[in-house]
Amino acid sequence: MVTYAGKLVLAPMVRAGELPTRLMALAHGADLVWSPEIIDKKLVQCVRRENTALQTVDYVVPSKVQARPETLVFRTYPKLESSKLIFQLGSASPALATQAALKVIGDVNGIDINAGCPKHFSIHSGMGSALLRTPDMLCLILKELVKNVGKPHGKPISVKIRLLDSEQDTLQLVTCLCATGISNLTVHCRKTEMRNREQPITDYIAAIYGICQSNNVSLIVNGAIRDRAHFHELQSNHWNNTKIGGMIAECAERNPAVFDHPTSETKDVLPWVAACREFLQWATKFDNHIGNTKYMLSRIVPGKSKFFQFFARCKTPEEIDYVLEQLTDDGLTLTDPLEYLEKCRTLEKASKNANAKQKRKQADHTNDNVKKQKTPLPSDI
Repeated sequence: MVTYAGKLVLAPMVRAGELPTRLMALAHGADLVWSPEIIDKKLVQCVRRENTALQTVDYVVPSKVQARPETLVFRTYPKLESSKLIFQLGSASPALATQAALKVIGDVNGIDINAGCPKHFSIHSGMGSALLRTPDMLCLILKELVKNVGKPHGKPISVKIRLLDSEQDTLQLVTCLCATGISNLTVHCRKTEMRNREQPITDYIAAIYGICQSNNVSLIVNGAIRDRAHFHELQSNHWNNTKIGGMIAECAERNPAVFDHPTSETKDVLPWVAACREFLQWATKFDNHIGNTKYMLSRIVPGKSKFFQFFARCKTPEEIDYVLEQLTDDGLTLTDPLEYLEKCRTLEKASKNANAKQKRKQADHTNDNVKKQKTPLPSDI
């Protein structure tokens, strides 16, 4: 069974936490990785597919229209993620949470309930941080998962929360959650209304850990952890506890290599240019969606770099490859890719116009045939 104590892990992040990011984080030393939050109703619609070409396991929603492709919801690469992948589930229903978790439990190493995200896509229908306002329902979901999923399959159930309005309320909630049989509690040390730019509140960590320890539950802290060196500093000098784990979100989104173990030779995190190149290798290898690849490159590339806009203008993997080839190790431009991108847009426009012209021609031909069929012959008059 997965152990969480003292581990440094990749946070569950919608869009940012897809397969290429997770694999890059693992390659640079992440102890565990979380999937993006996936809603229970979406997961129960999925069909499991073994992708022999990529050697992945894919969960897809079959198309209702034969000509349209299936919708990929979740992809995992067992060769590298086996024993290190925690699946985050969005749910406000014990029955649906159990049904969804049972569908995917064979391909992941634990189920985590999202009870911390304040974004609309998470809190609608009472999920995400909305569960903090219904602690009885949250505890019931966790109990059902422990009973029907965790214990039968020998895999841990966990939950991620935020701080409540007061320390007393937070500790009371933690006490209830730890009594459900969960294996790990992750605490984002900000309140629901706080933004990520605000300093996390760490005053409660010792008390929260005490409750967790008495219930044999591990604790992971989330909030403003920059990299592994910073994590070790927090364990030694602030939390005074090496058994408390850490979760990195925003800094890992900007550079999935932040999990590297610092040495005397490599004190700095992988430079952004090298991070872009490595991420694109993972994305290409696993046929990542172009929109997600562009999103991650927009997070890794500094906003002041010209390449931020260059990548934003790309519409195909080939265009991304070309732009990346013009990027020097120090972030400068070998040749300006703008001319190439403008040429691509011109060709794209010409292709669309040609296709539209062909469709109009086919439609006119069809209409002419219909008219001929309707026109009476002289012998019929």
